[in-house]
Amino acid sequence: MSIEFKKVSDFNRGILFQLLKDAYSFDCRYEQSWYSNWQDCDNFFFDNLQIADKCGFITTLNDEAIGFVVWDPRNMPEYAEIGHNCIVPKYKGNGYGKIQLQEAVNRIIQNDVRKIIVTTNDDLISAQRMYESVGFTIHQKRKNQNIEDFVREYIDYVYFL
Repeated sequence: MSIEFKKVSDFNRGILFQLLKDAYSFDCRYEQSWYSNWQDCDNFFFDNLQIADKCGFITTLNDEAIGFVVWDPRNMPEYAEIGHNCIVPKYKGNGYGKIQLQEAVNRIIQNDVRKIIVTTNDDLISAQRMYESVGFTIHQKRKNQNIEDFVREYIDYVYFL
């Protein structure tokens, strides 16, 4: 089995949305809450492929897209912020998420950034473990102020360089 990291521009519009939809399919509340955000993400990167190819990639296994990660470079060199980072359920639990995250960290640090930040939530235990296994530490926990959202608490992680 061969893992490869490919440019977003190698794929068709809609792939980022579909990967997010698949990755969070274990709980329909994610799609209900994040549908428009996922669509906006896909549209932004496919409308700006030069940014997509510089600040993200799609992870493939034997040429099948299994996940992706993107990051926001606008605050560099102070920090870069990882945005969406997902692996589809069929391939979760095999270490691919950690491999993908480590590749993203390696690419980001080539820009002499001081730190990398990422946010997850209290329900995503496997994501928390993955971030910590790569070297991220908890910076803060914050209560979700949106009472219409099902997420109770956000966890902000930081990776210092």
